[in-house]
Amino acid sequence: MNAEAEMLNFIYQNSQMGVSTLERLMEITDDEEFKKHLKSQYDEYQAIHNEAARLLNRHGYDEKGINAFEKLRTYLMINMQTLTDKSSSHIAEMLIIGSNMGIIDAIKNLKRYQGVEKEIRDLMERLLKFEENNVQQLKKFL
Repeated sequence: MNAEAEMLNFIYQNSQMGVSTLERLMEITDDEEFKKHLKSQYDEYQAIHNEAARLLNRHGYDEKGINAFEKLRTYLMINMQTLTDKSSSHIAEMLIIGSNMGIIDAIKNLKRYQGVEKEIRDLMERLLKFEENNVQQLKKFL
């Protein structure tokens, strides 16, 4: 697989994980203000996900989404971590950890695939800035 396909699939999978995680967390939380914040994050992950799919298709690449095992593992992990603590603070902490992992991976990919097309690089940078902003926004819920 070439660099452009790899970077786009990273963006596709990262945003897919964000969408599925936030869907589940919006079902769990009872805090309406927090739920509203999660919905805005969900909307941006969905937009990035759709853009990554569009670029993959335009370039003739197949989308390589998250496999069923990874989806199940994430679903179970969310359920386990929120079993005894469904507070906005705890969920925000979980999301900050996830966004920090996304930030690290995005920076690594930007350095690894420096020669990719500008539109793909811009989408990765959009994802990176979004993840960084998520961390800042989630701090008020800690």
